Amino acid sequence: MTYERRPGDMTRITTPELAQSFIDDQIEAMREQIGDKKVLLALSGGVDSSVVAALLIKAVGRQLVCVHVNHGLLRKGEPEQVIQVFRNEMNANLIYVDATDRFLDKLAGVTDPEQKRMIIGGEFIQVFAEEARKLDGIEFLAQGTIWPDILESEKGIKAHHNAGGLPEDMKFELVEPVKILFKDEVRVVGKQLGLPDNMVCRQPFPGPGLGVRCPGAITRDRLEAVRESDAILREEFAKNGLEGKVWQYFTVVPDFRSTGVKDGKRAFEWMVIVRAVNTTDAMTATVEPLPYEFMTHLTDRITHEVPGVNRVLYDYTPKPTGTIEYE
Repeated sequence: MTYERRPGDMTRITTPELAQSFIDDQIEAMREQIGDKKVLLALSGGVDSSVVAALLIKAVGRQLVCVHVNHGLLRKGEPEQVIQVFRNEMNANLIYVDATDRFLDKLAGVTDPEQKRMIIGGEFIQVFAEEARKLDGIEFLAQGTIWPDILESEKGIKAHHNAGGLPEDMKFELVEPVKILFKDEVRVVGKQLGLPDNMVCRQPFPGPGLGVRCPGAITRDRLEAVRESDAILREEFAKNGLEGKVWQYFTVVPDFRSTGVKDGKRAFEWMVIVRAVNTTDAMTATVEPLPYEFMTHLTDRITHEVPGVNRVLYDYTPKPTGTIEYE
């Protein structure tokens, strides 16, 4: 059974049994909707699109065509994980597009945060549309819309980030199997589908990716400093039992250099800002007090392993006054 809206008496999906019941219902509904036609999905590697992909693979197999666009702003190892999980393990019909140069060339010299977001979003739609035009027989477009997306759109809090955007001549019927679920329910369903924990339980990640964690005009070397320092931070969180206990944690590398000393010589290099916050609704956020020993070890690793960095700072600003992301 499918619903356009979440039923008021719907039981929250918290157990494998409830998740399996939902999965079985959706597989039946999608097979009935799609038949023998093809369906297209933009697969980011985030929890919502990953769960939709896994559901569709079970329902219609290789009638699903996944397009994974690497815009060069993903975290370290993410494109490789998408390919490994979906193409190699789940036998998905996956098209991988490395559009790194295209995105970074468009972003060169752009400092305004909103303009950066518009470029990234607009270019993503263009790349996705170009790939879609190469395919024959696509009649359906799958999306990872979830219930909060619909509620926030109706209340005018934000535009529905999934609906619309494609050129007008591209008309698809939508397939939205998780649109009546809350985020925590999507995670339970993802686990039941066999997706890896680090994909299902990954922390929130902005649509523009690392582009908003590289304030100012994005340069390739500074972007790599963000990517590498973020990878070290995530590795240390996992090693020290902090993964899953902190809602969101990441690094930022502003376009600002300071004087330091490396190997007995003056080093005029960037700083890495570490941000770690807890929240329930993302409207307000508190700062996680990370242990001193953890921070000194993290600082040692980042300053010695990430080229172009000589200083690490910790951001103690709650929301308000500071937003969670920097741009």
